[in-house]
Amino acid sequence: MSSAEEKRELQKRLDFIGLDQEARSTLRRLAPTINAGLSTALGALYKKIQSTPDTAKFFTNQAHVESAKKRQMSHWNVVGEAKYDERYVESVQAVGAAHAHAGLDPRWHIGGQALVVESLIHKVMTENWPSRFGRGKSEKLAKDVATLVKAAMLDLDYSISAYLEIQAEQRRHAEEAKLAADEEQEVALEALDDVLQGLAAGDLESRLSTALPENFVRMAEGYNGSAERLRGTLATVRHAGEEILVSTNGISQASKDLARRTEEQAQGLEESSATLHQLTHSVSGTAEGASKAAGAVDVALSEARASGPVVKQAVAAMGEIERSSDEISKIIGVIDEIAFQTNLLALNAGVEAARAGEAGRGFAVVAQEVRALAQRCADAAKEIKDLISDSSRQVQAGVDLVNNAGAALSQITTRIDDINTIVRTIATEAAHQSTGLHEVNGALSRMDSLTQENSAMVLETSKQTSDLRDAVERLVTALRGFKTRSAERLARDRQKRDEMPGRRLVA
Repeated sequence: MSSAEEKRELQKRLDFIGLDQEARSTLRRLAPTINAGLSTALGALYKKIQSTPDTAKFFTNQAHVESAKKRQMSHWNVVGEAKYDERYVESVQAVGAAHAHAGLDPRWHIGGQALVVESLIHKVMTENWPSRFGRGKSEKLAKDVATLVKAAMLDLDYSISAYLEIQAEQRRHAEEAKLAADEEQEVALEALDDVLQGLAAGDLESRLSTALPENFVRMAEGYNGSAERLRGTLATVRHAGEEILVSTNGISQASKDLARRTEEQAQGLEESSATLHQLTHSVSGTAEGASKAAGAVDVALSEARASGPVVKQAVAAMGEIERSSDEISKIIGVIDEIAFQTNLLALNAGVEAARAGEAGRGFAVVAQEVRALAQRCADAAKEIKDLISDSSRQVQAGVDLVNNAGAALSQITTRIDDINTIVRTIATEAAHQSTGLHEVNGALSRMDSLTQENSAMVLETSKQTSDLRDAVERLVTALRGFKTRSAERLARDRQKRDEMPGRRLVA
């Protein structure tokens, strides 16, 4: 608004509210009273402001309060001068603008103005109240109070008008800014919609143009950076998914092979367990047989050792028989010698009987008989001697045989003792082997059980690996739907970035 327009507007308000030259003169006359009561009025006002939370928040400290009070004093001085010109308008509008910019609600300004006017009216009426002899002054006092109220209302009118104009200006600027922001937002949203449609189709290479309104440049840069990171991430994930798919295919095949080999191993282990179980039973039977054989050999050894004294007694008896045969041989020799001597005597008797002739014939007969008896004794002695000789040879052979049997029996006893030791050792080792085989059989049974469990686990792992491969394949299939640069192009782009001067300098 121009200066001339402001003057005309001010004059309209002055004319309407009735602040003419006479009223202005009244204000100038009341100026000392107003100034005298202003300090008290403003002190009470700001005390009220500081004690009210809704208004106290607009002041940071006491110095701020004193500064506001000082500006109010200065403005009321302008009001008291009653010079309603451009300076007054600027002053009162400055108050309204300050309140508007501070965000003070008009109700607090109106309330504060009412408190100040109340205090000033009280001051004017106290100093100018007519005595009972000056009743004619009451009309003058009413005019003074009315003039003061009019001045305060005009002041309030300008302050609130300025406040409302600033708010209207702010609303206008806000609407203009909103319209501009809406237009810029529409442009940015259209550009964003284009790239988002490409993104929804899997295109990660499209970028948001940075030739956008200034407020959306950072959004475009942020989106482009995010899209680039997403593209890099998905490209890496896709490449890793391809590698994982290859690996899971190999793992799946290896798991199947492992499951098959584990199943075959479990079957072989089960057969080995059955064979070892039979072998354990066989070795247990062998151990029992060896134990029984050891018992039998022990009995045979005892019996052989018991036969030793019998053989020794038989050898001793044969020796006695041999000695008896020798004694008989000696007796037979004596008999043979007696028969020989008897034969010689009979021969001599025959010779002597022959010499005697007829007288010795009977003696010759006796001698002949004696000779025949001696001959028979000699023959019998010879036969007995032959028999004794044969018996002696046979007894000697029997003694030799018995001696040989004793020696053989002694050797047999020794061999049986050795066999007993060996059989006992075999029985002990067989028992140890049986115990060990029982333990091995138990361990093999546990191993068979574990192998069966491992086989089941390998089958489950194979199934899970197959499921994982299917999931990775689905993931890779989904990632293949995104448009991204290949790994070779990524490597070239990365190499180009690394070869940039700035990048090389940073490195």
